[in-house]
Amino acid sequence: MDEFPEHATADGGAPSADPPPEKRPADGLELRPVPGSGRLPAAGTTTVGPVDPNERVEVTLVLRRSNPLPEDYSEDLTPEEFAENYGASEADITLVTSTLTALGAEILQTHAPSRRVRIAGSAATLSRAFGTTLQQATSATPTAEGAHRHRTGELSVPAALDEVVTAVLGLDDRPQSRALLQVVPAAQVATSYTPLELAEIYEFPANTDGSGQTIAIIELGGGFGQADLDAYFASLNLRTPQVTAVGVDGASNVAGQDPNGADGEVLLDIEVAGAIAPGATILVYFAPNTDAGFLDAVSEAAHASPPPVAMSISWGQSEDGWTGQARTAMDNAFADAAALGVTVTAAAGDNGSSDTAGVAAGTPHVDFPASSPHVLACGGTTLHANTATATVTSEVVWNDGTAGGATGGGVSDAFGLPAWQQQVGVPAVSGRSGRGVPDVAAVADPRTGYQVRVDGSDLVIGGTSAVAPLWAGLVARMSQASGRRFGLLNQALYADGSSGTVPPGFRDITQGNNGAWPAGAGWDACTGLGVPIGSSLVAALEGQTPGG
Repeated sequence: MDEFPEHATADGGAPSADPPPEKRPADGLELRPVPGSGRLPAAGTTTVGPVDPNERVEVTLVLRRSNPLPEDYSEDLTPEEFAENYGASEADITLVTSTLTALGAEILQTHAPSRRVRIAGSAATLSRAFGTTLQQATSATPTAEGAHRHRTGELSVPAALDEVVTAVLGLDDRPQSRALLQVVPAAQVATSYTPLELAEIYEFPANTDGSGQTIAIIELGGGFGQADLDAYFASLNLRTPQVTAVGVDGASNVAGQDPNGADGEVLLDIEVAGAIAPGATILVYFAPNTDAGFLDAVSEAAHASPPPVAMSISWGQSEDGWTGQARTAMDNAFADAAALGVTVTAAAGDNGSSDTAGVAAGTPHVDFPASSPHVLACGGTTLHANTATATVTSEVVWNDGTAGGATGGGVSDAFGLPAWQQQVGVPAVSGRSGRGVPDVAAVADPRTGYQVRVDGSDLVIGGTSAVAPLWAGLVARMSQASGRRFGLLNQALYADGSSGTVPPGFRDITQGNNGAWPAGAGWDACTGLGVPIGSSLVAALEGQTPGG
């Protein structure tokens, strides 16, 4: 699989004038560069001075695998099998911990299955160990607000750890991702739906509620209050699902601060997934909005015991907003999830084909983590339906123009075309084949959005943020109905696909565009394979081996 385009650096920036040095002595310490660690300045950032050399800094290191993962994910691995064969070796963990302890770092946590070592140290100690200079900065952009540490250029590791450590995350703790939700004034809402109504419209399998399944939800801010959940589910005549907050890297459930932002995201995710699959157990992982926090939350969720059946992610950022090392580390964590039988659903973005504010702004980009080939990327539609009869009047690509948002989608610059997607007609871009986004879709237009309750208020919210938990809930119900886990569901969904055709279990969306990409027959870069016909999808998947 191609990881990075030939014309760009690993972090999506312009090529450097000179190749990185093989050795970089620093204060007597011999260092080696970390591939893909180059970082550009954060947009809208003002540097205010060096970080206090005594400031405590926490960092996540990612280590190499002991063996490569199988590529077909045809058999779910147990956590024990995974740890024994595909985690980090004890020798590598010992080498990393001893090397960094000798340099003055503190070891906070080691986790061999997910190949992570968490360390802490003073800014001066870690800057020396990783060959960088940390600056204090302030940013004011949609994805970076307030004060944070900032770095540019490449990182390095002590020479003994060359090729053992594949990523160093968290030195620069700028906000990494944005919540992919959309809220419009009530006067602009044409119609709205409860998740229960959508489950009927999309024909989710009858007599299922997700019982016996666990859904993990990743959150990078905000929180939920029990009173909101109790009131919301009571309004739907449902028992409140079991919802548990899990703190990662010091983050926690903090509600009541941002109903149109992080709180809205958290409650949208829980309420959609919980209403779709009220019998499921829901674990909400709260992590800092940094590349290290995001990775750690995904890894903790994927390697939970037992692993969840689905993981919903409604946060993301354009592929070029990530360093290559962070993208690769995240993609490997999603590969872990797939191997353990976890289906990861991720929002495809709310800013059209450019993935930046304004549908027509800039050149086409896709959102990550939706562009990972180990994730089920979820696009969005505009839906008009009769809730009394659960019949669809019309459903087209969601595109409300530059002021209202549009579904993300397109062709990845960072990931090559997966084998399972080669027959559906993903277009080549500049002569290069890339992973097509999205894979699937459902309603996302806030003007035909989801009825939710946030911080004591009843709201209608849209965005592809809502589609990821809807599909996670569907996966939980399909797993309950079939008695199996689906892992990398993409392999099964595309198994019978070809260019211009609609595989079983989908209703094609053929009208509209998201800017650069038009809808059409079969897979397209707006709504993927289409929207689900849940009962038919379960039937279509019967008889297939898990993940294949």
